[in-house]
Amino acid sequence: MTKKSTNKQHIDSSKDFLRLSIQIGLNGLSFCILDTLHTEIISSEHRTFVETLDPFQVLKELKNLMEAEGITKTAFAEVVAVHRNTLFGLVPKALFKENELPNYLQFNAKILANDHITHDELEGYDIVNTYVPFVNINNYLYELFGEFTFKHHATVLVQTLLNEHKGAKRPVVYANAYQKELDITIISQKKLLLFNSTSFDTADDFLYHLLFTMEQLELDTEQTLVYLLGDIREKDALYAKCYEYISKLSIFVPATTSFAGGATATETMDLTLLNAL
Repeated sequence: MTKKSTNKQHIDSSKDFLRLSIQIGLNGLSFCILDTLHTEIISSEHRTFVETLDPFQVLKELKNLMEAEGITKTAFAEVVAVHRNTLFGLVPKALFKENELPNYLQFNAKILANDHITHDELEGYDIVNTYVPFVNINNYLYELFGEFTFKHHATVLVQTLLNEHKGAKRPVVYANAYQKELDITIISQKKLLLFNSTSFDTADDFLYHLLFTMEQLELDTEQTLVYLLGDIREKDALYAKCYEYISKLSIFVPATTSFAGGATATETMDLTLLNAL
């Protein structure tokens, strides 16, 4: 499945002012190009794979996408890659030690002895995200663009939601659906209570994971605010299923993501892709 939006005129005329954001996962790829002169998303695509691929197959798909969209022949002022996988772990900064990176992942992710493990810091929140990036993807992007920035999707998503959160006294739940993956973020008074990422196949799977998580944190489905975001609209099956069991349910609309002329793009793009720029 592919969703696409392009403004070729801007791409041709503003190459020195373009920023590229790419999100890479085993279930799909997405990218967007921002014209910093006009603060406008001028090109975007969201591609979901029919089945889960391995990193080598993903690289092949990424190369095809980049060449088909002319990205390999475009100059960018900045390139950001967002790695989406479940090989990560959030650690309080006070407990973080860089020489202990494998130990933070060994209990909740299957890692190999030769896996490259790195980390991101969530600015202003004393949280460090340790994770395994797609090294083959990074190598390809470096060959193509030279120096670039890469992050994990949990880093961008949690940072964005913490920045957006209004500081409510009661916990608020954010459920992000993206290419058959569910990210659950729970925040209370500007503090992260929980972040978890898992896969799902049906609306029932999605609801099960969401309700189970809320039950574990003793969150009342009648009183707790629950925001849905990502690949969800009010008329979707996911929304309808959740609405049967959660009283205070609504679609999350970010306050700080605003791009001129980018309405079509922002309606279909993942929040992490936009906020990585």
